[in-house]
Amino acid sequence: MNMKKILSSISLAVLLIIFIVPGPLLAEVKDPKASVEQLLGEIRQIESGEAEKHSHLALSLLNVAEISKKALGKHWAKRSDPERERFQTLLGELFVHVAFPSSAKFFAELDTVYEKTKTKKQKVVVPLTVVHEKEGEVGIDFHLIQTGEKWQVVDVILDGASMRNNLRSKFYKTIAKKGFDALITTMEKKLKAKKS
Repeated sequence: MNMKKILSSISLAVLLIIFIVPGPLLAEVKDPKASVEQLLGEIRQIESGEAEKHSHLALSLLNVAEISKKALGKHWAKRSDPERERFQTLLGELFVHVAFPSSAKFFAELDTVYEKTKTKKQKVVVPLTVVHEKEGEVGIDFHLIQTGEKWQVVDVILDGASMRNNLRSKFYKTIAKKGFDALITTMEKKLKAKKS
């Protein structure tokens, strides 16, 4: 699997997590760096068994509602509440069943070096570098916002490419060509194929 596909899978996983988990199920982590460490720890454990458990725990560290809203961008306001909920749920499920399992393979083989956490407007950025045996160093910035006392990921920047913006671009193309219902159908088919 090439680096672009791996990074795209990681981005999709992170976005899906953010949108699907309701507030009460979110992990109670008070430190942004600790949230990222816990997220990566859960993702790494997916292949060790209890994949769904670890995927859902990872998902709780994402603000799926915010990711969904930003990923749909201008199309979010045009959707009804049931359509938004369906989209958010599907995105979360895709993180659990597609993105996180792909990310688990990638992160299992990496050394992680955390850099100094930065504050950027109302977000906190936790930068890190991962060292991959074949691909070399990859810079990853986790963008988090505080929800109550929890820190949740709202975007992941992989070597300068935003996961959220990547998803938005793909969603916009599908909506422009085939409409919102086709986007939902595509997401459902991908999820069904992965579960079977």
